[in-house]
Amino acid sequence: MNLDPTLLEILACPDDHAPLEVHEETSELWCTSCDRAYPVQDDIPVLLLDEARRRSSAAS
Repeated sequence: MNLDPTLLEILACPDDHAPLEVHEETSELWCTSCDRAYPVQDDIPVLLLDEARRRSSAAS
């Protein structure tokens, strides 16, 4: 992923407005508060609740 650090500073979870952290291995932005992971497609964050997944559902 190639995201602008300035952009990452202002992005927030659309649900609870918490900061997001980059997870390169899954090409996602993870909310630091809730359990959502937002996909990044072609270096564009997709911050739609309908597109987010629950991280706990994929953990095994």
